[in-house]
Amino acid sequence: MQTRRFAQVDVFTAMPLLGNALAVVIDGEGLSDAAMASFARWTNLSETTFLLPPTRAEADYRVRIFTPGGELPFAGHPTLGSAHCWLSAGGVPKQKGRVVQECEIGLVTIQRGGDRKRERLAFAAPPLKRSGPVSVELHAQVLHSLRLPADAVLDVVWVDNGPGWIAARLRSAEAVLALLPDFGAMQGLKLGVVGAYPAASPQQFEVRAFVPDIGVPEDPVTGSFNAGLALWLIEAGLAPDRYVAAQGAKLGRAGRIHVQRDAEGTWIGGDVVPLITGEVRL
Repeated sequence: MQTRRFAQVDVFTAMPLLGNALAVVIDGEGLSDAAMASFARWTNLSETTFLLPPTRAEADYRVRIFTPGGELPFAGHPTLGSAHCWLSAGGVPKQKGRVVQECEIGLVTIQRGGDRKRERLAFAAPPLKRSGPVSVELHAQVLHSLRLPADAVLDVVWVDNGPGWIAARLRSAEAVLALLPDFGAMQGLKLGVVGAYPAASPQQFEVRAFVPDIGVPEDPVTGSFNAGLALWLIEAGLAPDRYVAAQGAKLGRAGRIHVQRDAEGTWIGGDVVPLITGEVRL
């Protein structure tokens, strides 16, 4: 075992304790797969990440992302939180104003922006690996899992950018917040739900995400799902090129996901608040 730099941050919030917590082992080199998985189970957070030297010349660092139930090829709030911790630990990007993260799905670009008081990071939404309506069988499973009749769900589509997300669109944000899911019926699903707020609301959508198979029945704020969701909603004309989504209210959080599409792509942004810095023996 050796002493390694460690941080815990709150992602997708400007106010501590209202976003999604992330544990980051900044010096992850030399740890075995089993050690990483064991520590992630111990933190019991939705994700724990380990920063490593990159293997690709274009990347600034490499990250491995673990949930209590296993490893993920990509995830959004770990991307923003890991980039924040890498920069705070003295990392110097190869490109001015941008960080390039290497993970299992490939390279992910992270923009640096915000104002003088707070830097806001935003990652480029990865392309969808699967899109379009799900099968009849999966559609039925989604309805059963959400305890909803067919006419309460407007769409059930793939928004899979690596983890395997399915999105269900409901008639309103109120309907999203009223859900009482059947987690036992969700076997094999990574399921997110979205509903629109009335016009002129401070946020345009309410989002919830459920991943019981990997030990996260409901995720507080989910970057990867919001990334896939944004690509679908904007392309389908269901959302503007710039909007704010809310997530986490049912868990006592107030996550805010800032989405913007420009000539370079679709960007998923959020604030990061540092909460704990120190060392861990692993």
